[in-house]
Amino acid sequence: MPTIGLISDTHGFLDTRVLDHFQDCDEIWHAGDFGTMEVADQLKKIKPLKGVYGNIDGKDIRMIYPKDLRFEMEGLNILITHIGGYPGHYAPEVKKELKMNAPDIFICGHSHILKVMTDKDFNNMICINPGAAGREGFHKVRTIIKFDILEKKISNMKAIELGKRG
Repeated sequence: MPTIGLISDTHGFLDTRVLDHFQDCDEIWHAGDFGTMEVADQLKKIKPLKGVYGNIDGKDIRMIYPKDLRFEMEGLNILITHIGGYPGHYAPEVKKELKMNAPDIFICGHSHILKVMTDKDFNNMICINPGAAGREGFHKVRTIIKFDILEKKISNMKAIELGKRG
């Protein structure tokens, strides 16, 4: 039963509380807009890191992290991208991909709005946006998500508030 720490939109700032919350995770997944390579390096020091680049990320990050990442874990097909949208409001490129091959779990960032939704149009695909953990943007509260994968299902999901943005 792997435990996953999910984060996005750090924009070059990594709250030390993130490291504490993710200490017992098996992996950390970053849904883009790292902001700096230092953020990725700090996360990699505590746990294995999977991630995608976001629209503010430079060449250094784009050389290491892909635009889209698809993989399997515990029998679940997972797709991570930065600009993805949510049920009924997907980015055009994402909607095309979902129609061809919808994953079990779709993860994105970019909006800075924490959302967890099920999309019945795509076989009850779970859509997750962890919100924004950084200080840049319009969000009021910095957030991350933590969950377990057990028997081909997400369980014990927790939205964690890290405090006000400023």
